[in-house]
Amino acid sequence: MSSIERALAKKKDSKPNDKKQSEEVKNSADSAAEQQPSSQNVDATYTENKVLHIDKASLNDKGYLIDTGSRKSIKDEFRQIKRKLLNNAFGSASKMLNHPNLIMISSAKPNEGKTFVSINLALSIALEQDKTVLLVDADVLRPSVNRELGVEQSEGLIEYLLEDDKPLSDVMFNTNIDKLKIIPAGHPHHLSNELLASEKMAVLANELANRYPDRVVIFDCPPLVGVTETLVLANLMGQALVVVEESKTSIASIKEATESLNEELAVGIVLNKAIRSHKDLYGYYGYGYGEAE
Repeated sequence: MSSIERALAKKKDSKPNDKKQSEEVKNSADSAAEQQPSSQNVDATYTENKVLHIDKASLNDKGYLIDTGSRKSIKDEFRQIKRKLLNNAFGSASKMLNHPNLIMISSAKPNEGKTFVSINLALSIALEQDKTVLLVDADVLRPSVNRELGVEQSEGLIEYLLEDDKPLSDVMFNTNIDKLKIIPAGHPHHLSNELLASEKMAVLANELANRYPDRVVIFDCPPLVGVTETLVLANLMGQALVVVEESKTSIASIKEATESLNEELAVGIVLNKAIRSHKDLYGYYGYGYGEAE
């Protein structure tokens, strides 16, 4: 046999082994690909593992709707408020509103109890059988949702609005309360208010309104008087609750707080710290601003 013939024979004998090795490499690569989760799965797993553990005992001590046996009166009051909002968000009125499932909670001035109302409303909606709720701390100058819930400060809305490529899953947290998710305010920044009025905030609102049709999104917002960005934020919402403290907030302050709101916004008034029956706690005036009696 010539040297050429021997070389051809050797090459022929090596082909099956080469093919086998090629198949082994391919199978090995396929196996590795199956073991390596996609970026979507990574995000899903990461989000699932990010759980904020709310201090339920502390919430109960502060008067929030976390227990099952007491405070029946306040539970009933928030049920009435919740039912009106849910009817607007998912009933026939929803066709008349832009982003009806986005609800802003604000007040005329600071310290009237808007965060108390925001959290209790979120806790009440989380009890619904067919609804989920996302609580967003949009009061970026004076954030208090994390403090009230007893969870540590973390990245949140500010970081998401600041960074172009930051995924929303990085700042949206599950909680140990079923059906309740939270987006914290984030860390202080000198452009906090301007970020609320940014285009990215408008895009976020639209995404939150449309991604999950069964979700209510509650925004704990800055006061309406003296913070112009709150009015910009209000234009992204479908509904608004203005919290006023009895014997403290004047009718003039309420008018000042609400007269610049979008006329298409469904606006309600929550009377906080009221010493009267629960029938007077919540005043709902339909679309736009209605004169208080």
